[in-house]
Amino acid sequence: MTAQTTTPASTATQLPFAKAINAGLDAALAGDPKVLLMGEDIGPLGGVFRVTDGLQATYGEDRVVDTPLAESGIIGTAIGLALRGYRPVCEIQFDGFIFPGFDQITTQLAKMHYRSSGRLTVPVVIRVPYGGGIGAVEHHSESPEVLFAHTPGLRVVSPGSPQDAFVMIQEAIASPDPVLFFEPKGRYWEKGAVDLSTGPYASGGTSAQAPAEADAFDTLNKAVVARPGTDLTLVAYGATVATALKVAASAASEGTSIEVIDLRSISPLDTTTVVESVRRTHRCVVVHEAPTFLGSGAEIAARVTEQCFYELEAPVLRVGGFHTPYPVAKIEHEYLPGLDRVLDAVDRALAF
Repeated sequence: MTAQTTTPASTATQLPFAKAINAGLDAALAGDPKVLLMGEDIGPLGGVFRVTDGLQATYGEDRVVDTPLAESGIIGTAIGLALRGYRPVCEIQFDGFIFPGFDQITTQLAKMHYRSSGRLTVPVVIRVPYGGGIGAVEHHSESPEVLFAHTPGLRVVSPGSPQDAFVMIQEAIASPDPVLFFEPKGRYWEKGAVDLSTGPYASGGTSAQAPAEADAFDTLNKAVVARPGTDLTLVAYGATVATALKVAASAASEGTSIEVIDLRSISPLDTTTVVESVRRTHRCVVVHEAPTFLGSGAEIAARVTEQCFYELEAPVLRVGGFHTPYPVAKIEHEYLPGLDRVLDAVDRALAF
């Protein structure tokens, strides 16, 4: 694998994250009659974050389905539909609500392909608004991605820009594998350039062509260099990509050149792009909102250390959440890896 830089075309439209995902879902629904959406309040309301706004009016109640409050039932139904040839996309209203469906995901959805010796595919996408920064109450700001990344058989991805959100949701739907699609809800309203002609469905793919067309984009497998640099590698994904870019801009004003890697996918993990970057910069800091204890940063730090031991000039550092329940809204800024905490880690790595 090699690093890529996503560059929207000059005809790109400025869209917020949520609208980019909406446009990607729209493209998939239009391109494949077997695609359907399921979730609580996703119909006339358009979901609590309005990500599915207007889609039921366009595609009808049979393809954009309002479901009861029953996450295990939603995912179990999606598994059955996928085995009958559909491509269901489930919306979990908030990250902390995914746990009632945890058993369906990890013991059924993840293992069906292996259990059938490869004869069955289960192309289910589970969209999960995750992470903090919106001042929400308990069970509304968690980052459980590593719980699913630890389970073989699941793809676990999180876009870091509106352009990637638009393409990656199409790729997730086109994928024959089950995909956990973690959406950084704190970034839903941030705008970015989106080329609406890209992606396996938006570029003209049909139900039969889309999986093959997805190979042309491959954003589910490859990390991207979001900003080149020479002094230190900052690894992030999803919500923390924007934070990492702000850190790099701030450090640049003081003469430090930071390379930002947007992982895009936590499982599979594109170690090659990270290692290539660290071999150029010789220092590495990993940033994520989930607790650092046994988190994705621990895996990345171990892999970088194993493969770059003689090139490293400082230990790999991690900045993330603490090993506590997500705090109340008034102090969540202390929990989240903000600009100052990440810059402190950068300074410690550079001074080592």
